[in-house]
Amino acid sequence: MKILTFNSLLLCFLSGLASAAPAPAEHSRYLEIDGKVVTQHKTKVNGEKFAYTATAGTQPVWNEEGEAIAALHYTYYQRDDVKDRASRPLLISFNGGPGSASVWMHVAYTGPRVLNVDPEGYPLQPYGVKTNPYSVLDSTDIVFVNPVNTGFSRLLKDKDGKMPSKEQQKNMFFGVNADVKYLADWVNTFVTRNNRWRSPKYLIGESYGTTRVSGLALELQERQWMYLNGVILVSPTDIGIERNGPVKAANRLPYFAAAAWYHKALGDELQGKDLAEILPEIEHFTINEYMPALAMGGFIDPQRKQKIAEQVAKYSGLKVDIVLKANLDISPRYFWKELLRERGQTIGRLDSRYLGLDKQDIGESPDFSAELTSWLHSFTPAINYYMSEELNYKTDLKYNMFGNVHPWDRTNNNTGENLRKAMAENPYLNVMVQSGYYDGATNYFDAKYTMWQLDPSSKMQQRLSFKGYRSGHMMYLRHEDLRQSNADLREFIKASLPSKGQAAKY
Repeated sequence: MKILTFNSLLLCFLSGLASAAPAPAEHSRYLEIDGKVVTQHKTKVNGEKFAYTATAGTQPVWNEEGEAIAALHYTYYQRDDVKDRASRPLLISFNGGPGSASVWMHVAYTGPRVLNVDPEGYPLQPYGVKTNPYSVLDSTDIVFVNPVNTGFSRLLKDKDGKMPSKEQQKNMFFGVNADVKYLADWVNTFVTRNNRWRSPKYLIGESYGTTRVSGLALELQERQWMYLNGVILVSPTDIGIERNGPVKAANRLPYFAAAAWYHKALGDELQGKDLAEILPEIEHFTINEYMPALAMGGFIDPQRKQKIAEQVAKYSGLKVDIVLKANLDISPRYFWKELLRERGQTIGRLDSRYLGLDKQDIGESPDFSAELTSWLHSFTPAINYYMSEELNYKTDLKYNMFGNVHPWDRTNNNTGENLRKAMAENPYLNVMVQSGYYDGATNYFDAKYTMWQLDPSSKMQQRLSFKGYRSGHMMYLRHEDLRQSNADLREFIKASLPSKGQAAKY
């Protein structure tokens, strides 16, 4: 990879002169504004062997004056034996945070290489990656994108050698709408450079990435005139669809029940059934009884309050008196601390299968997020090894698992409505939601609720689908869910490709 000093790169770029710099060292602490490394590989997916090309590089973000204001790092995978690239789907992948790199889905979900973890997703040594036998690379090319300050992506100095101020950074990059705007421009450039305008295109986003891709669907459509075939929302967070008050409180209960069931903390009646058997019953109670009871607040009839508390306790694995003392509204943090308090353990936030040990068993919240420490244990060494030793991307830049993007401007978040409008304008556009039942941060029932509210008219209901998995926020870490979630994604892509001659019309 060709890496020069930052000042040399910027000077050459701004002047438009050919580089006359001496041969660069193998590693550099400076960012290459626009470059790439190409490597060749082979894999085996679903029993089929094929070769593929990996391109790891950086591509600039341009301002309206044509100046490079940031360089985004990406990794692009193409299957080699494709005769008609125009009909080959392209999957554009973002993670969330905001401030999170693309590492999570890159080396644990859809990419050709996945973490060396055990079948339930726990870290193993030696750290590293192995073949992903379920990658969707057999069906679609994939590009993993790191927004500004994540991965190896960075801000650039201006022509006067100054970094933008915090306020300028927020206006350019660090906010719901700024993020969508510059990434749409970047995607346009990427698609143009790589001759992918004719390809069916898909966006996939995880966590805050679902906010990002929901906004991008309309931004690409109305500002770049780029129409999509699908959007995949993995563990959706806030996309501008309100879930406050009684809705927010009640929607946690099905997740509480799933987590309690996993840890065998429910009564014999529920514990003796499969998770798939009990969740419909709890979801029905949540919508039809629990939510209306919470809406009554302090004016609920005492007898009804007692009855609701008993049901909430039954479904959550908590004691009735705790539910009553909380006025029926149990905070997630308290649940993570309380559920297994008598066993001396806490449960994870993003994946409640994970267990933690606190200094004291008293208190209202866990000392740390058990699952996140486990994931960083696995992901950080793996992505650094993979980029440098397998993809040959050599740099002394730190790979930011979580970058500094704060303060993040969350105002005017209309991304859910933007996604609905994009679907209405584009009959080809389909949406799939994927969630883990044990995710306590972006719980699966919130995801269902968001999908229900996305199109209140129900006119596009047939283009919306939900898939649930027996794991957490990153459901693909569990081996069985890695297989199933990729299979669901592959089927979604296949089903959303229009048949030959099918026009985009109602």
